[in-house]
Amino acid sequence: MWIRWFPWRLIIKSLAKKHGFIDPVDIMSFLRRASQPSEVLAPVELLRLAAVLHARGLINSQIIQNNLDWSWPYWVEQQYDPRKISFIPRAFSLTHINLTHRNWTAVGVPGMDVMPIVDPRGLVTPLFDGWSIDSWVIPAKGDALIPSRSAKALQKLEMLDNLSVMTDINDGKNYLHSRVELETTDRGPVCRINIMGSAHEGGVLVVSARPFNPEGVSFIHDVKVLSSGWLINGKDKIFFSDTSCRNLLSNYAKGDVLSKIGSLNNDKKIKCRVGLCSAAGVFDMGPCEEKDITITVPMRPDEVKRTKGARISVVKWPDATEAVSKLSVPDERFKYLYDASVRNLILMSPGTVYAGPYTYKDFWFRDAAYVLNALLAAGLAERARRIIDSFPALQTPSGYFRSQDGEWDSNGQVLWIMKRYCEMTGQEPDENWRRSIWRAVKWISRKRTSRKGGEKHAGLFPAGFSAEHFGPNDYYYWDNFWGVAGLDAACFLAAGSDAGENTIECLDQKSSFLKAIDESINKVREEQGISTVPSSPYRRMDSSAVGILSAVYPLKIWEASDERIVNTVNYLMENDFVNGLFFHEIAHSGLNVYLSLHIAQVLLMNADPRYFDVAARAAEAASGTGQWPEAVNPVTGGGCMGDGQHSWASAEWIMMIRNFFVREENKVLVLCSGIPEHWLERGEPLGFGPAPTSFGVVDIKIFPGEGTVKIIVEADWRGHIPEVEIRMPGYPVAELVPGQNTVHLTRKSL
Repeated sequence: MWIRWFPWRLIIKSLAKKHGFIDPVDIMSFLRRASQPSEVLAPVELLRLAAVLHARGLINSQIIQNNLDWSWPYWVEQQYDPRKISFIPRAFSLTHINLTHRNWTAVGVPGMDVMPIVDPRGLVTPLFDGWSIDSWVIPAKGDALIPSRSAKALQKLEMLDNLSVMTDINDGKNYLHSRVELETTDRGPVCRINIMGSAHEGGVLVVSARPFNPEGVSFIHDVKVLSSGWLINGKDKIFFSDTSCRNLLSNYAKGDVLSKIGSLNNDKKIKCRVGLCSAAGVFDMGPCEEKDITITVPMRPDEVKRTKGARISVVKWPDATEAVSKLSVPDERFKYLYDASVRNLILMSPGTVYAGPYTYKDFWFRDAAYVLNALLAAGLAERARRIIDSFPALQTPSGYFRSQDGEWDSNGQVLWIMKRYCEMTGQEPDENWRRSIWRAVKWISRKRTSRKGGEKHAGLFPAGFSAEHFGPNDYYYWDNFWGVAGLDAACFLAAGSDAGENTIECLDQKSSFLKAIDESINKVREEQGISTVPSSPYRRMDSSAVGILSAVYPLKIWEASDERIVNTVNYLMENDFVNGLFFHEIAHSGLNVYLSLHIAQVLLMNADPRYFDVAARAAEAASGTGQWPEAVNPVTGGGCMGDGQHSWASAEWIMMIRNFFVREENKVLVLCSGIPEHWLERGEPLGFGPAPTSFGVVDIKIFPGEGTVKIIVEADWRGHIPEVEIRMPGYPVAELVPGQNTVHLTRKSL
């Protein structure tokens, strides 16, 4: 008890004053004053993430700028060079962080929780948050081919029997190719890196162990040469297929091993108290000779583990994707991104759901809800089911589904995705789910603020940090729409059970909650004299208003044609679009692809042709490997926020493509509403399916003709046959008559 009463605040204030520091107690007090009063200033998990990120950033600031003669990762070479468009002055920046090229691509095996990553120039980080492996071609004459300093690289994701990242760099005389994948062996999974290089004048191919990764410095304290490779930090092994190389080692005091490539030494071991050892395996090449080296890095045994909760079997990629809805369109880029996005979601759901393979390799309910919805839409219901089954174990005794404290949208998200699973499969909720549903509903009801007093937030959830980086803690409508969706889902999930009184109470709570939201929004609009809706009762219009769109997509609480939504979308497109995508000025300070696609979904529902412009721009913003970072730097085109491979963005691409072909609109199944006319003008067949819907599974095939189109719909309806409308842009609306599966349309006359 003495800890509670000990005068910590006075001691901290006194120490800060004595040593000339700003008073941290006053700083925290200011932060709280800038927010609405709330239970949780920020979740511990996000504070921990920020602490780790900035701790590394502090190390970066002390190491990188003092050693720019080293070969650093691509982002450093770009961000620290004053001649490059990515240059960022460092000046008074206490920490130096990758803000210009947060892009990487993971490789892995479905169901396995290890994911080596590859940066935009082929730098491989085999082990989570570890050191990296790079390769160089150093010719006998002329400039060295150093990938991180190369202006161009061709990088793609190969999606055949395995997931492989291919990187090609060519300067006209010298050539470097790498292929990276994760393989399972009898002794466990390994990261396999195949390097091929050649030099027109002859020279050397170099494989190097680097004390950094795409976030910055990652320590190598010692290197020991083995008979067939290296031992890093006394525990991690690197094996070479060719052992004929010279081994060169260096440390911080001696500089980068790159400067010693011409040495004839053949070192055996080295240590560095700073943790900046580097190693090079040097392979001789004759003129135009192609050298081929395979590097194998066994995964750490303590990292090769199954995730907690749901159990998903380790399978091969062809088996994991067998049930996936297949896409056929005349735009190869759209198809490539769809296929890559599906594999990204499979990779990021090895038993739980990750927002990314590195920076965001953690679990949040909000990311999980969107990712699981996309898995369901793509035909991967069983994978989604096994993850949803793990959710009840994360519910606290109070009924709160907790992944982070202060996440008031989580209960609604869990109930909503349970409902989506039942809708898309026709299955009843699991008994284990049922036990958690009413506890979750009661938590939602208890969590709401009082309706008394007449405040603008009366009847809403308490102020929270929100899910979308909207700004200081506030009474965000986003959280409240998810709360309503949770109550609606609970009523759906209770259908057919004996939960009569609970259902009535739930319906009453839903009605009361909706009324509170409407009353709050009406007050705000009248007070501010606006036709739009801000993100909370206490905010003016800014980019955070994008959170309002959750009422339409994906929750369908409001109609897409609601003037509040239409006006808000127009505001966002007029004020917050840069380079054709949504620029989120708060926290992200970049082009956010998944929020851009939320806007595109609302436009699609309203038959607004701008939906395709947004989707096309999102496709252009993807990396060569078909990935998006959380936010894109509008100047460099590289990632500037979050993980370099964001699963939520992939989920939204899948949903966008799926909704082009098929989407539910109340009790109507809408087909082909997103098929652009220029796709049809190519004269090539289009198709999507088999695609699960809330009415059953459909398979859609489209055959364009000269001013006409034939649409064939093969369906396995569940129960009654729904009303089906074909709303193809440029063609008259048509109904699919029960008992028929083919519709012929003629283009509208101009």
